Amino acid sequence: MSSTRSSINLRVVFSSLFSFLLNKPKQQPNKTYDYTRYVSGRDYVFEFVNDLKKGYMTGQGKGIKRGDYIFLKNGSNSCRYQVEEIDYYSEPPDMWMALLCEAIVEQPEL
Repeated sequence: MSSTRSSINLRVVFSSLFSFLLNKPKQQPNKTYDYTRYVSGRDYVFEFVNDLKKGYMTGQGKGIKRGDYIFLKNGSNSCRYQVEEIDYYSEPPDMWMALLCEAIVEQPEL
């Protein structure tokens, strides 16, 4: 009787594990948002903190999440930042404030 129970329990455990792995939510890849066409101070605000490699940005746009990338204009160059933290305002709902960290764009070797 006990061997029957243990085999049923193992079957239930493996079945549950298999089901979990099949239905596991897929991790969405990080998206990139291009803000180089927007004007700093008018369309968004970016304030550097400490080492100039991080900054707080306030802007508008839907769907931006932690881990995503944002391109900003820096003089004649553009810089890529990664979203470390983001909080959306309640009104308007697409306005947010995020902590960004400069992300190095890797160039392929020639």
